[in-house]
Amino acid sequence: MSLTLHFHPLASFCWKALIALYENDTPFTPNLVDLGNPAERAALVKLWGIGKFPVLRDDARNETVPESSIIIEYLDRNYGGRTRFIPDDAGRALQTRLRERFYDLYVHLPMQKIMLDRLRPQGKQDPRGVEEARAQLRTSYAMIEQQMANGGWAMGEDFSLADCAAAPSLFYGSMVVPFGDANRNLAAYFERLKARRSFARVLQEAEPYFQMVPREP
Repeated sequence: MSLTLHFHPLASFCWKALIALYENDTPFTPNLVDLGNPAERAALVKLWGIGKFPVLRDDARNETVPESSIIIEYLDRNYGGRTRFIPDDAGRALQTRLRERFYDLYVHLPMQKIMLDRLRPQGKQDPRGVEEARAQLRTSYAMIEQQMANGGWAMGEDFSLADCAAAPSLFYGSMVVPFGDANRNLAAYFERLKARRSFARVLQEAEPYFQMVPREP
């Protein structure tokens, strides 16, 4: 098998790449990386000096592709299937990338800030930073609520790169800042994402590891 994805089943950015692979039933070999294992960490760093996953290795093309957004675009160009993640139309492609950046920067990153703060030692937490992250999530939720007023996917009728970013961001985001009654369109969109075959598979495979997710103190 040409493609190998180096990943962890709880990592939200890894979910993003996995959704794209499962959308088109793209054959690949999964390689679960335990960053706590020095040998496995060293092997990942050898592939991608930053030492973060996901990383896609394509032996057939002799390419190493890091970063979830780049992995999905690489798959779209070289292993395309029934789901196209980035439209051919230049203007719509730009809007799709913008929407994907929105989910990564303004939903995923504040969510991650809150999650990681829960792992800090007692007395080392950052309550101000956490409250700022919660405020950002509430602002982002309100924007998504308006965007999803007509239903569908992040860019309308077609599932795209933006939805690959939205699914993990909203899954973990809802754990740290629930959507609430004011965000019914957002909640309905999240239910559509969970029902999508590709994301449902990601969730099923991650379920045995959910006890490792840091909970609120």
